[in-house]
Amino acid sequence: MSKQLVLFDCDGGIDDFLALVLLMRMEDVRPIGAIVTPADCYICSAVSVTRKILDFIGHYEVPVAQSTVRGINPFPSLYRRDSVIIDRFPILNEQETIRTPLIEESGQIFTAKVLQSAPEPVTLMVTGPLTNLAAALDLAPEIETKIRQIVWMGGSLKAGGNVEKNFAPEHDGSAEWNVYWDPIAADRIWQTNIPIVLCPLDLTNTVPVTSEFTTKLARNRHYPLSDFVGLCYALTSPQDYYCWDVVATAYLDRPEFYQVGEWETAIVTTGISQGQTKIQPGGRKIKVMEKVDKESFFAYLLQQFSA
Repeated sequence: MSKQLVLFDCDGGIDDFLALVLLMRMEDVRPIGAIVTPADCYICSAVSVTRKILDFIGHYEVPVAQSTVRGINPFPSLYRRDSVIIDRFPILNEQETIRTPLIEESGQIFTAKVLQSAPEPVTLMVTGPLTNLAAALDLAPEIETKIRQIVWMGGSLKAGGNVEKNFAPEHDGSAEWNVYWDPIAADRIWQTNIPIVLCPLDLTNTVPVTSEFTTKLARNRHYPLSDFVGLCYALTSPQDYYCWDVVATAYLDRPEFYQVGEWETAIVTTGISQGQTKIQPGGRKIKVMEKVDKESFFAYLLQQFSA
């Protein structure tokens, strides 16, 4: 059986980097590129970290592209600074030069070209906003038929949002950040016929990063990859942190862990609820990850992060 072609589109947060590591450890996946969208990050640092991670785990062949898109509602600088901190981790800076190539053209142009030239339909693993993909579709509408599916960590159907009042005082808190950053782009993708598999807050809110998991991870200290993952999770210790992008990405390799339903939905693009992903009869049909076998999921992470 041929490997699943996957194009990774992230926005440079802690969980995006860990999702990248997880993706690169999947035996039945062939990654064909990584794009960094300037949303939950400072873009130069996030691109640097992405390339250093690929060097660190020996995937020099995966090209990295920097998207030049911009969203409507910026992420707080408090969130974005994690990319700068991780870029300075000693474990990522043992080599003087970075071997993983950085594409000169923008991420949206790279996305269009990669999909145009792909020998078969490609899965898009998106752990940031959908803006880069929307821009690529505007450049080359024909690539829609080259996309097998979008697996997206985004949205919240019933659980409420995570856009907090202190960061967005004119919002009602109903949106998830990846949608809120650019609800127009999300709605643009909702108007396509591309199959969408959503990993919403409804699921991720049930999968926190626990002390039990990080303790087990710490016992794998003799593995360099576990060291890196542990350092990343250590940055999250002052807050409640969830396996947002990681639980979404694991679906590619272990779909049997998940219960998936189908919902009719719509994206709110304006007003105090902009960015809300709402259930709407007659709306866009999408698949939604509703439950995950947490015991199997965390055992899988420990296995994949032990190298």
